[in-house]
Amino acid sequence: MIKPFDFYFDFISPYSFLAHKEIRKIEHKASIKIRYKPILLGGLHNLHGIKAPAFIPAKAKHMIKDCKLIAERNCVKFKFNSYFPIRSLNLMRGVLVADEDNFKSYYIDSIFDAIWQDGLNMNDDIIVQKVLKNLNVNPKTFALRATSSSIKDSLKKRTSEAYEQGIFGAPTFVSNNKLFWGQDRIEFAIKEASK
Repeated sequence: MIKPFDFYFDFISPYSFLAHKEIRKIEHKASIKIRYKPILLGGLHNLHGIKAPAFIPAKAKHMIKDCKLIAERNCVKFKFNSYFPIRSLNLMRGVLVADEDNFKSYYIDSIFDAIWQDGLNMNDDIIVQKVLKNLNVNPKTFALRATSSSIKDSLKKRTSEAYEQGIFGAPTFVSNNKLFWGQDRIEFAIKEASK
């Protein structure tokens, strides 16, 4: 039996998107429970005092090619978002609202696809509202809840807890209290969860 394990992610991360797509395939094939743990990647980087690879020109150029390579290998539709960086703060807070209302999985799928498959400008509130309407969600009510102090504090707390665990990037898997960083580490997390 494979025990449940955690997946720390942020929509801003194309590697989180690629890991998410692999998770969905794995969940369909096997009865594995992978718990999605939203964090704010920018906040996590600030806590560690590090700069994201996407903001270092040489690394960013490589990252785009690398993501396309991984997507092709895994047969995943992928388009590096031309509006990058996407401000993910309210989108990540939205994960917590969607979790409260029991549509977290659909919300995560829709936001990831909007950014990394459809290339939508999710920095534009009107576009975000359209995506939410497609989920039969009232965008104004949703936005109000996403900016409530309890949701803000919850995302901040989750990011701080990730930092305290030693998590420094996304995606990260935590299985049996062992940390596996990177979209290509899911198999190691599954192996660890099988022990």
